[in-house]
Amino acid sequence: MKKLRKEDISQEVFDLYDAYAHNKLDRRDFANRLSGYAIGGVTVSALMSFMMPDYINAVQIKADDPRIKSEFIYYDSPKGGGKIKALLSMPANMSEPKGAIVVIHENRGLNPHIEDVGRRAALAGFVSIAPDALTPLGGYPGTDDEGREMQRKRNRNEMLEDFIAAAEFIKTHEKSNGKVGAVGFCFGGWVANMMAVKIPSLAASVPFYGGQPSAEETKAINAPLLLQFAGLDTRVNAGWPAFEEALKKEGKSYEAHIYPEVNHGFHNDTTPRYDEAAAKLAWSRTVTFFEEHLV
Repeated sequence: MKKLRKEDISQEVFDLYDAYAHNKLDRRDFANRLSGYAIGGVTVSALMSFMMPDYINAVQIKADDPRIKSEFIYYDSPKGGGKIKALLSMPANMSEPKGAIVVIHENRGLNPHIEDVGRRAALAGFVSIAPDALTPLGGYPGTDDEGREMQRKRNRNEMLEDFIAAAEFIKTHEKSNGKVGAVGFCFGGWVANMMAVKIPSLAASVPFYGGQPSAEETKAINAPLLLQFAGLDTRVNAGWPAFEEALKKEGKSYEAHIYPEVNHGFHNDTTPRYDEAAAKLAWSRTVTFFEEHLV
């Protein structure tokens, strides 16, 4: 059987995966549509397997990495889902409080990749909290397919309140210096944008390929923004011109980067959408941005 490589996959397949990952296609429809691209000895099963996340082999920072401390905690979200589970991570042997970051998952709950991102933030020198908005429904179920179905059952504004509550919790944590930022991906990118709208004291926000606030909501933003977009992500990028116009009109502080020829989800190193060069550059910019605003 032919060994698949990212270079062998057409853009149409990536677009189909994006539709599948955002609940526009169910698994059966996704498989059926992939059949048109299963050629040259490549089966639909192999193609589908190749597109799915590989959490085991993609972990960058293991849970027991001695350079950090990482544990699951619960915090209160009275306007959201009640008691919310989260991964709390920080540098080992901290000598003084650090800036804090809320790490916000995609549309499938706190999966192993977002846990890993939370640990990466800790390794970069920050206190991080990565909530699981699926906690009221039992938490991330172990697969993204089930996670997406579960997350669809929750109201997104109630989930936003869960992440706002996380920011309030981490702001007063004994290991936090009181400066809080947010970084989110996809659904989490929308949350990161909306946290900038809803939290006047938010120190910085970094949405990765996230939905944008309205022009009216943009007026309320105080936090500086670092906006990260994928060049091939026509779905999310369609809202960027209007958002940028509103940011300019209101005199907001923002920096935007569109990474050419990469797909939505390019930072997620568990699927073939991952682009190493763009992801490393985007994360480096993220860390530098937080160092500027959270220290």
